[in-house]
Amino acid sequence: MSTKGLPRHIGFIPDGNRRWAQQRELPKEAGYSFGVAPGLALYERCKQLGVDEVSVYGFTQDNTRRPSEQTERFRAACVEFATDIARRGASLLVVGDESSALFPPELRAFRRRQGEGMKVNFLVNYGWEWDLDGLREGGLRSSDVSRLDLVVRWGGGRRLSGFLPVQSVYADIYVVDAYWPDYERAHLEAALAWYRKQDRTLGG
Repeated sequence: MSTKGLPRHIGFIPDGNRRWAQQRELPKEAGYSFGVAPGLALYERCKQLGVDEVSVYGFTQDNTRRPSEQTERFRAACVEFATDIARRGASLLVVGDESSALFPPELRAFRRRQGEGMKVNFLVNYGWEWDLDGLREGGLRSSDVSRLDLVVRWGGGRRLSGFLPVQSVYADIYVVDAYWPDYERAHLEAALAWYRKQDRTLGG
């Protein structure tokens, strides 16, 4: 694919893990581990295409209100994903409130960007209010994350759910009805084809 019309920065909201598990008569928490391999495949495809930067929702502060068996599973899945893409050469920044006991200690080192490859911003124990509260101290807590061009959400939801509200201000939003563990490369290709057809005046 030509880089002409390619978004420089894409955000991904990988939703639908619990519903995917329920469809298969599995416990809700079983769905999270099935989201890791699709995440790695998506990372590799974006790198291959020449995308400069991606931001990925891991889990939010609101998500931590879920039952402990679910929080343990999605925290473990986030650690597995982050560790693997770091090994694959990503320039990884984890954005989220590390002061909480629910922030995985294995990811603390990535609260400062590590690596030299494609930029990956991974939102872990992230909250939009936590992010904006940084303005009281002089800047967004996600200040190292650039403006988004495109947001792709799986699971059929037509909302941002607090995803980087400042950086998403002019992002186009593409919705995939399939649940995240059923990710296919065709989902990304369809989102990019749709994006190229949008009239991106950015208010001008």
